[in-house]
Amino acid sequence: MTGTVCITGLGCLCGAGGTLPEIMQSMYAGRRVPGAPTRMRCDHDVVYPVFELPASIDLSVDARTNRSLAMAVVAAREALQQAGLTPDLLAGKRVGVCLGTSTGASLNLLDYYARHKAGQSGDSAEVSLWRHSNPGLGLARILDLNGPVQTVVNACSSGSDAVGIAMSWLQQGLCDVVLAGGTDELSMVPYNGFIRLMIYDSQPCRPFDARRKGLNLGEGAGMLVLERRSHADQRGAAVLAVAAGFGNAADAHHLTAPHPEGSSLRRATEQALAQAGIDAGQVGFINAHGTATPNNDQAESKVLSQLFPHTPVVATKGFTGHTLGAAGAIEAVFTVAALRDGKLPASIGCEQPDPALQVTPVQVQTPVAANYGLTQSLGFGGNNAVLVFGRGEQA
Repeated sequence: MTGTVCITGLGCLCGAGGTLPEIMQSMYAGRRVPGAPTRMRCDHDVVYPVFELPASIDLSVDARTNRSLAMAVVAAREALQQAGLTPDLLAGKRVGVCLGTSTGASLNLLDYYARHKAGQSGDSAEVSLWRHSNPGLGLARILDLNGPVQTVVNACSSGSDAVGIAMSWLQQGLCDVVLAGGTDELSMVPYNGFIRLMIYDSQPCRPFDARRKGLNLGEGAGMLVLERRSHADQRGAAVLAVAAGFGNAADAHHLTAPHPEGSSLRRATEQALAQAGIDAGQVGFINAHGTATPNNDQAESKVLSQLFPHTPVVATKGFTGHTLGAAGAIEAVFTVAALRDGKLPASIGCEQPDPALQVTPVQVQTPVAANYGLTQSLGFGGNNAVLVFGRGEQA
Protein backbone atom coordinates (compact mmCIF):
# COMPACT_ATOMS: atom_id res chain seq x y z
CA MET A 1 0.00 0.00 0.00
CA THR A 2 1.36 3.42 -0.95
CA GLY A 3 -0.22 6.36 0.81
CA THR A 4 -3.39 8.39 0.70
CA VAL A 5 -5.51 8.50 -2.46
CA CYS A 6 -7.07 11.86 -3.22
CA ILE A 7 -9.48 13.42 -5.70
CA THR A 8 -8.21 16.34 -7.76
CA GLY A 9 -10.81 16.60 -10.52
CA LEU A 10 -14.53 16.06 -11.04
CA GLY A 11 -16.66 15.97 -14.18
CA CYS A 12 -20.31 15.19 -14.74
CA LEU A 13 -23.18 15.50 -17.18
CA CYS A 14 -26.70 14.17 -16.80
CA GLY A 15 -30.31 15.24 -17.16
CA ALA A 16 -29.70 18.03 -14.65
CA GLY A 17 -26.99 19.76 -16.70
CA GLY A 18 -23.93 19.57 -18.91
CA THR A 19 -21.23 20.35 -16.32
CA LEU A 20 -20.89 19.76 -12.59
CA PRO A 21 -21.39 23.46 -11.67
CA GLU A 22 -24.60 23.54 -13.78
CA ILE A 23 -25.87 20.36 -12.16
CA MET A 24 -25.18 21.45 -8.58
CA GLN A 25 -26.83 24.81 -9.27
CA SER A 26 -29.93 23.04 -10.62
CA MET A 27 -30.11 20.70 -7.64
CA TYR A 28 -29.64 23.44 -5.05
CA ALA A 29 -32.38 25.40 -6.84
CA GLY A 30 -34.70 22.37 -6.75
CA ARG A 31 -35.12 22.12 -10.54
CA ARG A 32 -35.69 18.90 -12.44
CA VAL A 33 -36.80 18.23 -15.99
CA PRO A 34 -38.09 14.69 -16.59
CA GLY A 35 -39.95 14.18 -19.85
CA ALA A 36 -41.10 11.67 -22.42
CA PRO A 37 -38.26 9.85 -24.20
CA THR A 38 -37.28 11.45 -27.51
CA ARG A 39 -34.47 9.14 -28.64
CA MET A 40 -36.32 5.83 -28.44
CA ARG A 41 -39.79 4.83 -29.54
CA CYS A 42 -41.93 2.69 -27.25
CA ASP A 43 -45.64 2.09 -27.54
CA HIS A 44 -47.10 2.32 -24.05
CA ASP A 45 -50.52 3.62 -23.09
CA VAL A 46 -48.81 5.67 -20.38
CA VAL A 47 -45.84 7.98 -20.88
CA TYR A 48 -43.07 6.90 -18.53
CA PRO A 49 -40.67 9.82 -18.00
CA VAL A 50 -36.90 9.73 -18.44
CA PHE A 51 -34.09 12.16 -17.67
CA GLU A 52 -32.34 12.74 -21.01
CA LEU A 53 -29.29 14.94 -21.45
CA PRO A 54 -30.09 18.54 -22.43
CA ALA A 55 -30.09 18.72 -26.22
CA SER A 56 -27.58 21.59 -26.12
CA ILE A 57 -24.71 19.35 -24.95
CA ASP A 58 -22.18 18.70 -27.71
CA LEU A 59 -21.30 14.99 -27.76
CA SER A 60 -19.40 14.96 -31.05
CA VAL A 61 -16.07 13.20 -30.50
CA ASP A 62 -15.32 10.95 -33.50
CA ALA A 63 -17.15 8.55 -35.83
CA ARG A 64 -16.26 5.48 -33.73
CA THR A 65 -17.75 6.90 -30.54
CA ASN A 66 -21.11 5.76 -29.27
CA ARG A 67 -23.20 7.96 -26.96
CA SER A 68 -22.01 6.29 -23.73
CA LEU A 69 -18.35 6.75 -24.66
CA ALA A 70 -18.95 10.34 -25.80
CA MET A 71 -20.52 11.19 -22.44
CA ALA A 72 -17.52 9.66 -20.66
CA VAL A 73 -15.13 11.72 -22.80
CA VAL A 74 -16.97 14.98 -22.03
CA ALA A 75 -17.01 14.27 -18.27
CA ALA A 76 -13.37 13.14 -18.28
CA ARG A 77 -12.22 16.32 -20.03
CA GLU A 78 -14.05 18.42 -17.41
CA ALA A 79 -12.41 16.45 -14.60
CA LEU A 80 -8.94 16.66 -16.14
CA GLN A 81 -9.31 20.41 -16.66
CA GLN A 82 -10.19 20.91 -12.99
CA ALA A 83 -7.24 18.72 -11.99
CA GLY A 84 -4.94 20.81 -14.17
CA LEU A 85 -3.77 17.74 -16.07
CA THR A 86 -3.05 18.58 -19.69
CA PRO A 87 -1.99 16.02 -22.33
CA ASP A 88 1.59 17.24 -21.97
CA LEU A 89 1.55 16.63 -18.21
CA LEU A 90 -0.02 13.17 -18.68
CA ALA A 91 2.55 12.10 -21.29
CA GLY A 92 4.86 9.49 -19.79
CA LYS A 93 2.65 8.99 -16.74
CA ARG A 94 0.98 5.69 -15.89
CA VAL A 95 -2.64 6.80 -16.27
CA GLY A 96 -5.29 4.14 -15.70
CA VAL A 97 -8.93 4.12 -16.79
CA CYS A 98 -11.63 2.30 -14.84
CA LEU A 99 -15.22 2.82 -16.02
CA GLY A 100 -18.53 1.35 -14.94
CA THR A 101 -21.43 0.84 -17.34
CA SER A 102 -24.36 -1.51 -17.84
CA THR A 103 -26.22 -2.09 -21.07
CA GLY A 104 -26.83 1.10 -23.01
CA ALA A 105 -24.08 1.15 -25.62
CA SER A 106 -24.28 -2.42 -26.86
CA LEU A 107 -28.08 -2.73 -26.64
CA ASN A 108 -28.71 0.38 -28.70
CA LEU A 109 -27.65 -1.45 -31.88
CA LEU A 110 -30.88 -3.44 -32.04
CA ASP A 111 -31.56 -2.66 -35.70
CA TYR A 112 -28.13 -4.01 -36.63
CA TYR A 113 -28.64 -7.15 -34.56
CA ALA A 114 -32.04 -7.75 -36.19
CA ARG A 115 -30.56 -7.46 -39.69
CA HIS A 116 -27.64 -9.71 -38.77
CA LYS A 117 -30.05 -12.32 -37.38
CA ALA A 118 -32.02 -12.16 -40.62
CA GLY A 119 -28.88 -12.89 -42.60
CA GLN A 120 -28.46 -9.35 -43.90
CA SER A 121 -25.12 -7.58 -43.91
CA GLY A 122 -24.72 -4.77 -41.44
CA ASP A 123 -23.77 -1.19 -42.10
CA SER A 124 -20.04 -0.74 -41.65
CA ALA A 125 -20.56 2.28 -39.37
CA GLU A 126 -22.76 0.20 -37.06
CA VAL A 127 -20.19 -2.62 -37.00
CA SER A 128 -17.51 -0.08 -36.11
CA LEU A 129 -19.67 1.31 -33.29
CA TRP A 130 -20.20 -2.21 -31.92
CA ARG A 131 -16.47 -3.01 -32.10
CA HIS A 132 -15.68 0.18 -30.20
CA SER A 133 -18.50 -0.04 -27.63
CA ASN A 134 -16.17 -0.76 -24.69
CA PRO A 135 -16.12 2.64 -22.93
CA GLY A 136 -12.94 2.02 -20.92
CA LEU A 137 -10.86 1.09 -23.96
CA GLY A 138 -12.45 3.89 -25.98
CA LEU A 139 -11.66 6.56 -23.38
CA ALA A 140 -8.04 5.40 -23.11
CA ARG A 141 -7.73 5.48 -26.92
CA ILE A 142 -9.20 8.94 -27.34
CA LEU A 143 -7.17 10.50 -24.51
CA ASP A 144 -4.02 8.51 -25.46
CA LEU A 145 -3.61 7.03 -21.98
CA ASN A 146 -1.22 4.12 -21.39
CA GLY A 147 -2.08 2.61 -18.00
CA PRO A 148 -4.32 -0.32 -17.08
CA VAL A 149 -7.88 -0.24 -18.42
CA GLN A 150 -10.95 -1.94 -17.02
CA THR A 151 -14.65 -1.66 -17.82
CA VAL A 152 -16.80 -2.79 -14.91
CA VAL A 153 -20.23 -4.23 -15.75
CA ASN A 154 -21.73 -4.93 -12.37
CA ALA A 155 -25.25 -3.55 -12.77
CA CYS A 156 -26.10 -0.43 -10.77
CA SER A 157 -23.05 -0.62 -8.53
CA SER A 158 -20.68 -0.48 -11.55
CA GLY A 159 -19.68 3.16 -11.13
CA SER A 160 -18.94 2.81 -7.41
CA ASP A 161 -17.01 -0.38 -8.01
CA ALA A 162 -14.92 1.36 -10.67
CA VAL A 163 -13.89 4.09 -8.22
CA GLY A 164 -13.05 1.45 -5.60
CA ILE A 165 -10.89 -0.49 -8.09
CA ALA A 166 -9.12 2.73 -9.07
CA MET A 167 -8.32 3.34 -5.40
CA SER A 168 -6.74 -0.11 -5.17
CA TRP A 169 -4.59 0.47 -8.28
CA LEU A 170 -3.14 3.61 -6.70
CA GLN A 171 -2.72 2.00 -3.29
CA GLN A 172 -0.75 -0.82 -4.94
CA GLY A 173 1.44 1.59 -6.89
CA LEU A 174 0.20 0.45 -10.31
CA CYS A 175 -0.61 3.97 -11.58
CA ASP A 176 0.29 7.62 -11.10
CA VAL A 177 -3.21 8.84 -11.97
CA VAL A 178 -6.53 7.08 -12.63
CA LEU A 179 -9.61 8.36 -14.41
CA ALA A 180 -12.49 6.50 -12.77
CA GLY A 181 -16.23 6.78 -13.10
CA GLY A 182 -19.23 5.50 -14.97
CA THR A 183 -21.28 6.16 -18.07
CA ASP A 184 -24.59 4.89 -19.45
CA GLU A 185 -26.98 5.99 -22.16
CA LEU A 186 -30.71 5.34 -22.27
CA SER A 187 -31.81 2.14 -23.96
CA MET A 188 -35.28 0.78 -24.71
CA VAL A 189 -34.30 -2.66 -23.36
CA PRO A 190 -33.92 -1.68 -19.67
CA TYR A 191 -36.66 0.94 -20.13
CA ASN A 192 -39.22 -1.70 -21.14
CA GLY A 193 -37.73 -4.18 -18.71
CA PHE A 194 -38.29 -1.98 -15.64
CA ILE A 195 -41.81 -1.17 -16.85
CA ARG A 196 -42.55 -4.91 -17.17
CA LEU A 197 -41.17 -5.46 -13.68
CA MET A 198 -43.74 -2.87 -12.55
CA ILE A 199 -41.10 -0.78 -10.77
CA TYR A 200 -41.16 2.22 -13.16
CA ASP A 201 -43.17 5.22 -11.97
CA SER A 202 -45.28 7.06 -14.53
CA GLN A 203 -44.72 10.18 -12.42
CA PRO A 204 -41.36 11.81 -11.61
CA CYS A 205 -39.73 9.45 -9.12
CA ARG A 206 -40.26 9.87 -5.38
CA PRO A 207 -37.45 8.26 -3.31
CA PHE A 208 -38.50 7.25 0.23
CA ASP A 209 -41.96 8.77 -0.32
CA ALA A 210 -45.06 6.88 0.80
CA ARG A 211 -46.52 7.21 -2.74
CA ARG A 212 -43.43 5.92 -4.58
CA LYS A 213 -44.05 3.45 -7.39
CA GLY A 214 -40.59 2.96 -8.77
CA LEU A 215 -37.73 4.58 -10.62
CA ASN A 216 -37.30 6.74 -13.71
CA LEU A 217 -34.32 6.06 -15.96
CA GLY A 218 -31.73 8.69 -16.83
CA GLU A 219 -28.45 8.92 -18.71
CA GLY A 220 -25.12 10.55 -18.03
CA ALA A 221 -21.55 10.14 -16.89
CA GLY A 222 -19.54 10.99 -13.79
CA MET A 223 -15.74 11.03 -13.71
CA LEU A 224 -13.16 11.52 -10.96
CA VAL A 225 -9.41 12.10 -11.22
CA LEU A 226 -7.69 10.05 -8.51
CA GLU A 227 -4.02 10.22 -7.62
CA ARG A 228 -1.78 9.56 -4.66
CA ARG A 229 -1.45 12.54 -2.33
CA SER A 230 2.32 12.59 -2.86
CA HIS A 231 1.83 12.89 -6.63
CA ALA A 232 -0.73 15.67 -6.24
CA ASP A 233 1.53 17.58 -3.82
CA GLN A 234 4.51 17.21 -6.13
CA ARG A 235 2.71 18.99 -8.96
CA GLY A 236 0.94 21.50 -6.68
CA ALA A 237 -2.59 20.26 -7.34
CA ALA A 238 -5.53 21.28 -5.16
CA VAL A 239 -6.97 18.30 -3.28
CA LEU A 240 -10.78 18.25 -3.44
CA ALA A 241 -11.29 15.21 -1.21
CA VAL A 242 -9.70 12.04 0.09
CA ALA A 243 -10.91 8.68 -1.28
CA ALA A 244 -10.93 7.19 2.19
CA GLY A 245 -12.77 3.87 2.02
CA PHE A 246 -14.43 1.31 -0.24
CA GLY A 247 -16.51 -1.77 0.56
CA ASN A 248 -18.24 -4.36 -1.62
CA ALA A 249 -20.42 -7.34 -0.70
CA ALA A 250 -22.99 -9.49 -2.51
CA ASP A 251 -26.38 -10.60 -1.17
CA ALA A 252 -26.59 -14.04 -2.88
CA HIS A 253 -30.34 -13.62 -2.32
CA HIS A 254 -32.25 -12.79 -5.54
CA LEU A 255 -31.59 -11.92 -9.19
CA THR A 256 -33.21 -8.49 -8.98
CA ALA A 257 -34.40 -7.76 -5.43
CA PRO A 258 -32.07 -6.68 -2.60
CA HIS A 259 -31.90 -8.72 0.57
CA PRO A 260 -34.87 -7.41 2.62
CA GLU A 261 -32.68 -6.82 5.68
CA GLY A 262 -29.86 -5.25 3.68
CA SER A 263 -27.37 -7.57 5.36
CA SER A 264 -24.68 -7.36 2.65
CA LEU A 265 -25.19 -3.64 2.22
CA ARG A 266 -24.37 -3.37 5.91
CA ARG A 267 -21.23 -5.51 5.41
CA ALA A 268 -20.10 -3.32 2.52
CA THR A 269 -20.68 -0.21 4.60
CA GLU A 270 -18.71 -1.59 7.53
CA GLN A 271 -15.85 -2.53 5.17
CA ALA A 272 -15.73 1.00 3.78
CA LEU A 273 -15.76 2.56 7.27
CA ALA A 274 -12.99 0.19 8.41
CA GLN A 275 -10.80 1.07 5.42
CA ALA A 276 -11.38 4.76 6.11
CA GLY A 277 -10.42 4.21 9.76
CA ILE A 278 -13.54 5.92 11.09
CA ASP A 279 -16.71 4.89 12.86
CA ALA A 280 -20.25 5.53 11.68
CA GLY A 281 -20.64 8.53 13.97
CA GLN A 282 -17.96 10.43 12.06
CA VAL A 283 -19.93 10.34 8.78
CA GLY A 284 -21.54 13.73 8.27
CA PHE A 285 -24.04 12.80 5.54
CA ILE A 286 -25.05 9.99 3.21
CA ASN A 287 -25.97 10.02 -0.45
CA ALA A 288 -28.43 7.14 -0.57
CA HIS A 289 -28.97 4.88 -3.59
CA GLY A 290 -32.63 5.92 -3.28
CA THR A 291 -34.15 4.45 -6.44
CA ALA A 292 -37.75 4.97 -5.24
CA THR A 293 -38.57 1.29 -5.76
CA PRO A 294 -40.41 -0.20 -2.77
CA ASN A 295 -37.81 -2.94 -2.17
CA ASN A 296 -34.69 -0.80 -2.50
CA ASP A 297 -35.82 2.01 -0.23
CA GLN A 298 -37.02 -0.45 2.40
CA ALA A 299 -33.77 -2.46 2.54
CA GLU A 300 -31.60 0.65 2.39
CA SER A 301 -33.53 2.42 5.13
CA LYS A 302 -33.04 -0.51 7.50
CA VAL A 303 -29.26 -0.33 7.19
CA LEU A 304 -29.18 3.44 7.40
CA SER A 305 -31.34 3.49 10.52
CA GLN A 306 -29.16 0.84 12.18
CA LEU A 307 -25.77 2.39 11.44
CA PHE A 308 -26.58 6.10 11.03
CA PRO A 309 -29.72 6.89 13.08
CA HIS A 310 -29.02 10.63 13.29
CA THR A 311 -27.05 11.30 10.07
CA PRO A 312 -28.60 13.43 7.29
CA VAL A 313 -29.50 11.41 4.19
CA VAL A 314 -30.05 12.81 0.69
CA ALA A 315 -31.47 11.02 -2.36
CA THR A 316 -30.47 12.66 -5.66
CA LYS A 317 -32.05 10.39 -8.28
CA GLY A 318 -35.09 12.66 -8.30
CA PHE A 319 -32.87 15.12 -10.24
CA THR A 320 -31.06 12.67 -12.51
CA GLY A 321 -33.16 9.56 -12.85
CA HIS A 322 -31.46 6.23 -12.35
CA THR A 323 -28.42 6.19 -14.62
CA LEU A 324 -27.71 2.49 -13.92
CA GLY A 325 -24.01 1.79 -14.51
CA ALA A 326 -23.15 5.47 -14.18
CA ALA A 327 -25.18 6.10 -11.02
CA GLY A 328 -22.54 5.19 -8.44
CA ALA A 329 -19.94 7.43 -10.09
CA ILE A 330 -22.33 10.35 -10.56
CA GLU A 331 -23.35 10.15 -6.89
CA ALA A 332 -19.69 9.86 -5.83
CA VAL A 333 -19.12 13.15 -7.68
CA PHE A 334 -22.15 14.67 -5.89
CA THR A 335 -20.81 13.46 -2.52
CA VAL A 336 -17.46 15.17 -3.04
CA ALA A 337 -19.20 18.32 -4.27
CA ALA A 338 -21.47 18.39 -1.19
CA LEU A 339 -18.43 18.00 1.10
CA ARG A 340 -16.85 20.95 -0.69
CA ASP A 341 -20.02 23.07 -0.70
CA GLY A 342 -21.05 22.25 2.89
CA LYS A 343 -24.68 21.65 1.94
CA LEU A 344 -27.08 19.06 0.58
CA PRO A 345 -29.82 19.64 -1.99
CA ALA A 346 -33.37 18.73 -1.07
CA SER A 347 -34.36 15.14 -1.87
CA ILE A 348 -36.73 16.20 -4.59
CA GLY A 349 -39.81 14.01 -4.94
CA CYS A 350 -39.93 13.03 -1.26
CA GLU A 351 -42.85 15.13 -0.06
CA GLN A 352 -44.65 12.56 2.09
CA PRO A 353 -41.96 10.43 3.76
CA ASP A 354 -43.04 6.81 4.13
CA PRO A 355 -43.78 6.21 7.84
CA ALA A 356 -42.99 2.52 7.31
CA LEU A 357 -39.35 3.40 6.60
CA GLN A 358 -36.90 4.31 9.33
CA VAL A 359 -35.26 7.06 7.27
CA THR A 360 -36.49 10.51 6.31
CA PRO A 361 -34.20 12.13 3.74
CA VAL A 362 -33.63 15.88 3.84
CA GLN A 363 -36.57 17.67 2.21
CA VAL A 364 -35.02 21.13 2.02
CA GLN A 365 -31.54 22.36 1.20
CA THR A 366 -29.54 21.47 4.31
CA PRO A 367 -26.17 22.82 5.53
CA VAL A 368 -23.67 20.16 6.62
CA ALA A 369 -20.33 20.70 8.36
CA ALA A 370 -19.09 17.23 7.49
CA ASN A 371 -15.59 15.78 7.57
CA TYR A 372 -16.76 12.62 5.79
CA GLY A 373 -19.51 11.79 3.31
CA LEU A 374 -20.64 8.30 2.31
CA THR A 375 -22.40 7.09 -0.82
CA GLN A 376 -23.88 3.64 -1.41
CA SER A 377 -25.03 1.70 -4.48
CA LEU A 378 -27.20 -1.39 -4.78
CA GLY A 379 -27.44 -3.37 -8.00
CA PHE A 380 -29.23 -6.30 -9.62
CA GLY A 381 -27.62 -9.58 -8.64
CA GLY A 382 -27.36 -8.36 -5.05
CA ASN A 383 -24.31 -6.17 -5.64
CA ASN A 384 -23.60 -3.58 -2.92
CA ALA A 385 -20.81 -1.02 -3.09
CA VAL A 386 -20.01 1.80 -0.65
CA LEU A 387 -17.53 4.68 -0.88
CA VAL A 388 -16.35 7.05 1.88
CA PHE A 389 -14.83 10.43 1.04
CA GLY A 390 -13.08 12.83 3.42
CA ARG A 391 -12.66 16.59 3.16
CA GLY A 392 -9.70 17.64 1.09
CA GLU A 393 -7.92 19.64 3.75
CA GLN A 394 -7.71 16.50 5.93
CA ALA A 395 -5.38 14.73 3.51
